[in-house]
Amino acid sequence: MKKKTKLFLIAFFVFLLWLFFGSAPKASKIEWGTIFSQKHAQNLGLDWKKVYLSLLDDLNFKNIKIITHWDLIEPEKGKFDFQDLDWQIKEAEKRNVKIILVIGMKTGRWPECHIPNWITQSSKLKSQNYENEVLNFLTTIIERYKDSKAIFAWQVENEPFLPFGECPKIEKDFVKREINLVKSLDKRPIIFADSGEFSFWIEAAKLGDIVSTTLHRRVYFKEIKTYIKYPFPPNFYWLKKKFIETFFGKKVIVGELQAEPWCKNLLYNCDPKEQEITMDFEKFKENIQFAKRTGFDTFYLWGGEWWYWLKENNQNLIWEEVKNLLKL
Repeated sequence: MKKKTKLFLIAFFVFLLWLFFGSAPKASKIEWGTIFSQKHAQNLGLDWKKVYLSLLDDLNFKNIKIITHWDLIEPEKGKFDFQDLDWQIKEAEKRNVKIILVIGMKTGRWPECHIPNWITQSSKLKSQNYENEVLNFLTTIIERYKDSKAIFAWQVENEPFLPFGECPKIEKDFVKREINLVKSLDKRPIIFADSGEFSFWIEAAKLGDIVSTTLHRRVYFKEIKTYIKYPFPPNFYWLKKKFIETFFGKKVIVGELQAEPWCKNLLYNCDPKEQEITMDFEKFKENIQFAKRTGFDTFYLWGGEWWYWLKENNQNLIWEEVKNLLKL
């Protein structure tokens, strides 16, 4: 074996040892936020306003990512209903809560793309003639809320290049048009979200001012029809973060940290015992400790509506654990 080959193999072995057993530098201070979806809270059979206020008042979150749902806001072409979103933003403003507002057609929570029926039931979706409707929706949203001091950043779409959800293919050129439109209307940062497990975030760094990634630990993998635990160590995320920071000069946050089950079926159709396969109190604490070891300093917890549902069903361990986490 040549000397260079030996040196390479030794270096690679040392790298693997560090990757799986080494420690990333810990953040000196961590900001915790949560994610809220009105539609998801309703699907869990909850009073969504009570859930929202409990996240802000009982848990005392000061950072929240609000998912907008196009089909709720524009149920008929050109007829907008902002009553519910207005309320969410005003309540955050009262409490000096910082908002990331997720806008577009693919914003998160199943079916991921929340396209109104007046588009899906027409020929617009197949011919991609819906794109101008999306741009009009974005313009309307930005113009309505650009004076809100609570909104810290706009997240344009949610993992648009990941083939997940009931969505049409979202082309990169169209996403660029969306981002350019938002930038022309308001100067606040653009957040671009990408998969934490299946991407190196390079496209996200090119497109966004801030890169947002996911961090999931246990999921149902439909391609192999089984539950899995991702093998990636904390350093896997830290290395990618340092690469983006070094070569693109962009901040990287975890915009979706798993804190609820990922079931074979939708969460509100998932038996409590099956929920425990991917999330329970011990797994929640484990995920928090794992997150701290990645070296990131900003995390948005994915699951607030579910914790509230647990609390309503006399299971308040996770709710109280989050409350304690935010007091640190």
